[in-house]
Amino acid sequence: MSERMTKTIRLAADFNPFPFGRYPSHGEWSGQRFREEWLKPALLAGEAIEVDLDGARGLSPSFLEEAFGGLVRGGFAAKDLISRVRIKSDRDPTLVDTVLIYIRAAKPM
Repeated sequence: MSERMTKTIRLAADFNPFPFGRYPSHGEWSGQRFREEWLKPALLAGEAIEVDLDGARGLSPSFLEEAFGGLVRGGFAAKDLISRVRIKSDRDPTLVDTVLIYIRAAKPM
């Protein structure tokens, strides 16, 4: 059995150093956009993902919840996400737990 490839996404470098908001109506660099343009395509390609949050400033709960909790509402199983998505933040390790809480708390639609 072959090992799954891991895609590293550096939020600040690959997306934006100042992500903000839940929806595109809140700004160009929203959690919904990050989910739809970065997270979801990698997951649909079968990749495991490491998301490095370091370098991003002002990470709001609404951004993080929409980006990661929104995956569950969009059809991904929380258990699968927890095994395939690794969150990294050396600057603020509490963000790792926060994202996991959002994934576990989200309800499939």
